[in-house]
Amino acid sequence: MSTVQSRIYTPADLLAMPDANGIELVDGELVEKPVSVLSAFVEGKMYLKLGNFCEAHQTGIVLTSTNGIQCFPWDARKVRKPDVSFFKRERFTPEHFLEGFLSIAPDLAVEVISFHDEFAEMTEKIEDYLAAGIPLVWIIDPENEIAYIHRADGTVTKLRKNDELDGENIIPGFRCKLAELFPSVNPM
Repeated sequence: MSTVQSRIYTPADLLAMPDANGIELVDGELVEKPVSVLSAFVEGKMYLKLGNFCEAHQTGIVLTSTNGIQCFPWDARKVRKPDVSFFKRERFTPEHFLEGFLSIAPDLAVEVISFHDEFAEMTEKIEDYLAAGIPLVWIIDPENEIAYIHRADGTVTKLRKNDELDGENIIPGFRCKLAELFPSVNPM
């Protein structure tokens, strides 16, 4: 992530920007979310798999990174944009569709690492998510074909390509082999 400008911005400023899809707000500063073709591909696959499952089972709402969450009570100037987020059906009300940025924490936040991401910034993001009460955070590293599952109880599990992502008690019944998220052919 890199800082775009040094002036202090508000969530309202971010909402008013015509092309702020790839920008988060951290401590009042605009911060670009790095992407690569590979990370965008995996983000899309994850959104499709989760979205299709949740629609078929009526479990909740799945949103893309164009959605922002403003659910950090310790910092009113923070807006994060998980690559994919899931909200349980019973927590997501029709009024939430009217918000600029969602005021509730997702039940699952998914981040797909781009080769431009910095370790310290990703660690800070994970800590923000867990501190905001997000019970399940998936960090997917497509370049190394691994994932890290962070839980509210502090446990972390590392998955390899042939392991399965599991919705656990957040999205019961959802399972996806990690390898299904990665390109099946090498274009080179």
